[in-house]
Amino acid sequence: MEIFEVMLPIAGIKFNVLLLIAIGFCVGTLGGFFGVGGAWIVTPALNIFGFNMSFAIGTDLAHIFGKSIIATRKHNKLGNVDWKLGLTSIFGSIVGVEVGAQVVLMLEAVGNVGPVVRWLYIVLLFGLGIYMLYDYISTTRSLKATPSDSEEPPPESPTGLAPKLHKLKIPPMISLPTSGIKEVSFWIIFAIFFLTGFLSGLLGVGGGFILLPSLIYLVGCPTTVAVGTSLLSVAFMSGYACFSYSLKGRTELVAASIMLVGAAIGAQVGVLATRYVRGLGIRLLFAIMIICAGVSVVLKQAEVSLEMPILSTIAGYAVMLAAGGMTTLIFIKLVKGAVAEKSS
Repeated sequence: MEIFEVMLPIAGIKFNVLLLIAIGFCVGTLGGFFGVGGAWIVTPALNIFGFNMSFAIGTDLAHIFGKSIIATRKHNKLGNVDWKLGLTSIFGSIVGVEVGAQVVLMLEAVGNVGPVVRWLYIVLLFGLGIYMLYDYISTTRSLKATPSDSEEPPPESPTGLAPKLHKLKIPPMISLPTSGIKEVSFWIIFAIFFLTGFLSGLLGVGGGFILLPSLIYLVGCPTTVAVGTSLLSVAFMSGYACFSYSLKGRTELVAASIMLVGAAIGAQVGVLATRYVRGLGIRLLFAIMIICAGVSVVLKQAEVSLEMPILSTIAGYAVMLAAGGMTTLIFIKLVKGAVAEKSS
C-alpha cells in the first residue's frame, strides 16, 4: 500500500505511516499505564521493520520524549508523581546516558551494535519479567495467607532490596514524602539513575522498563507513584539522549513525529486505566509484557544467527501482537472500571 508510505529523509528509507501511528498508540497506552517509554517494544520493532539499529534508537528516543511529557502531566493530576525524586534523577541520568551513547558509537564502529544490544535486551527483559512474576506470585500467596475483613487492598510496603538500602546511612540523606520514604541516601538514588541512564543511552530506551522495577524494589515507591515518577525521569533521560543522538545524526524526526500522534491518544488511555487496576495487577501485566517483548528479540537474534529471514517477520508480528493485545486488555480494564465507578 504505497499510498500510506512516507519517505524518511534522514534514515533514507520508506515506511508505512499507519504502522508508525499504530506503534505510537500501543506504546503510548502501555507507557501511560506502566510508566515506561516503551522502547523495549519500539526500538526492536523499528529495527525489525527496516531501521538501522542506531537510527531505531535515536528515533525512538525522540518519540519517547514527547510521549512521556504528555503522560507525566496526566499522572501529575492524579497525584502519582514524586517531583523531588524525579528531579534528583537528573544528576545520575545525564551522566549515564552520555556514557551509554558513547558505547553504542564504539560498537557501531566495529560493527557489533546490533547483536550486543539484542542480547542485552534478552537478558534484561527475561530477567526482570521472571523476577516480577515471582514477586507477584509470592506476594499474592502472602496476602491470601493473611485474610483481612476490609474489601480495600492493604497499603503497599517496600519490598525487594529497598528496606535494606534504606538502612545504608551514606550522607547526604534525603526524604521522599510523596513516596512515603522517610530517609534514603542520595548516593543510592544516584547509582540507580546512573544505571538506568546508561541503559537509556546504550539500548535506546527511556530507561523505564528497568526504572519502574528499580523504583519499586530498590527505592521502595508504591507502584502507582513509581509509574508516574518513572515517566518524569524517562522524559528527562530521553530528552537528553534524543539531543545527544540528534547531534550525531541518528534521529529520524519525521518518523518520531508520526508516532507521537498515536502516542498522544494512547497515553491518555493508559494513565486513566491506572485508576482501576491495583498495584500488584500492574506489576503482573508489566511482567507479561516484557517477557513477550523478550521473545520477539530472541526471534530476531535467531534470524541473524541462523540466517532464516522468516524469523524476522515472525518477530515483527509477535511484538506488535503482544503490544496490541496488552493495549486491548488495558482499554477493557479502563472501560470496566469506569462503568463500575459510574454505577456505584
